Amino acid sequence: MSAPSIDVRYVADLARLDLDEEEIRTFQAQLGTILEYVEKLGELELEGIEPTAYPSPVFDRMDADEPRPGLDPSALLGNAPDQASGQVRVPKVVADA
Repeated sequence: MSAPSIDVRYVADLARLDLDEEEIRTFQAQLGTILEYVEKLGELELEGIEPTAYPSPVFDRMDADEPRPGLDPSALLGNAPDQASGQVRVPKVVADA
């Protein structure tokens, strides 16, 4: 069974890409290779395999939104260019009304 072909000119037109003839030939070959690979994937025996979104378990990667025990908050201001009273000072960005 032959892999379906993609009309590169049509797809490039939809994406508003201006491709020259050499680019069209290059993309046609690359897309043909991709479609052949997808066809090979379709031949795999997947009976009894549950679909997954990730190959391995994903856990919450975010840190808790609280200071770490023993962390001195003033140490966080060491790189601040301007500070006062333990806070970072920033320039005013709102005009007076």
